[in-house]
Amino acid sequence: MMITAQRSLDDIFNTFLENKKIFRNKESLTERYTPETIPHRDNEIHQLATIFAPSLRLEKPSNVLVFGKTGTGKTLSVNHVLTFMSQKAALQGIPVSIVYVNCKMKKVADTEYRLIAEFARQFGVSVPPTGLPTDEVYNLFYESVDSKKQVIVLILDEIDHLISRAGDDILYNLTRINSSLKNALVSFVGISNDLRFTEHLDARIKSGLGEEEIIFSPYNALQLRDILKERALQSFYEGVIEDGVLAKCAAYAAREHGDARRALDLLRVAGELSEREASPKILELHIDLADEKVEKDRLYEAVIRQPKQSQLVTYAIMAYYEEQDTPAFTGDIYSIYKGLCESLGIKPLTQRRISDLITELDMLGIINAKVISHGRYGRKREITLSLPPNTFSKLQLLLKNELES
Repeated sequence: MMITAQRSLDDIFNTFLENKKIFRNKESLTERYTPETIPHRDNEIHQLATIFAPSLRLEKPSNVLVFGKTGTGKTLSVNHVLTFMSQKAALQGIPVSIVYVNCKMKKVADTEYRLIAEFARQFGVSVPPTGLPTDEVYNLFYESVDSKKQVIVLILDEIDHLISRAGDDILYNLTRINSSLKNALVSFVGISNDLRFTEHLDARIKSGLGEEEIIFSPYNALQLRDILKERALQSFYEGVIEDGVLAKCAAYAAREHGDARRALDLLRVAGELSEREASPKILELHIDLADEKVEKDRLYEAVIRQPKQSQLVTYAIMAYYEEQDTPAFTGDIYSIYKGLCESLGIKPLTQRRISDLITELDMLGIINAKVISHGRYGRKREITLSLPPNTFSKLQLLLKNELES
């Protein structure tokens, strides 16, 4: 049996090595890759550049909020502009520092302490994971940035997740940091998929944080095809993509809010599927198969990467539909949610805040939440899951393990 298994594995690997190569550079289709040019974002890049240009004169640029759906080039454009600016500043001997933090990252930006500690570490200060008073961590951060005359731009990606986890007090403190500094000047970039997250902020925070706003519109199918063409030249060998593949890939992604990241994922997965089949070309069929696979993976990731409170709400909805076949309303979900909080020793949020989280889950496509009129009995929001039946059990188990960890 052992020899047969070895031969079988040997055949698999030999076949892979002998088949015609599909990928020239798969990395250029991943989120980690930074392209030299960003198609169809000239206006947004120009706005960002003009906002941050004062940094090169050691003047504080305006704080800016950048909004747009997933995959519209927000983070890519911000990093592109600020990386170019910091390189130019270095050549001119101008002290400009760029600090990036993804607020979705667990144990990095899920509490005020951890976020300020992360900022301090990026300026060379050693801060323990826990144990210090938060005020002391702020002081360490202030001392590190104020050690010389410089302009610092702090990028808070997925800033809405920071608010949902740590509250908005942290933004109040950060947006007033310059009043505590003598040498350095600090500016902020907040990046969010949620156009409405500022609705819940204190008016003082909103005015300080959102001095400028830039909205990235979704890409259309033609723009997505341009992006795919450019990346395909870097990613694949000549002649391996069948006619119509890029157009179909772009059409699928345009259907999903113009998400370039999804378009690139579809093309990459289609290439991997064609390799596994030993196909000499990527066919339109591979895009169909990739769409099914990416959609399933997206749902898993969207649920697992949510803050714990959002995960609890999702699990409560799943628990409801595991037992019931009648429509769920916000009150039903809130009752189950409170029970889960009690069993896990977590302080529950108010029903109003849970209603906001349900809206966010609806925007992510994890659930459907629609308002139903009940005549003289008023209006209620009906909540249903947007999960394919074959993913329900696996996702529920993953979510249970995540909540208990």
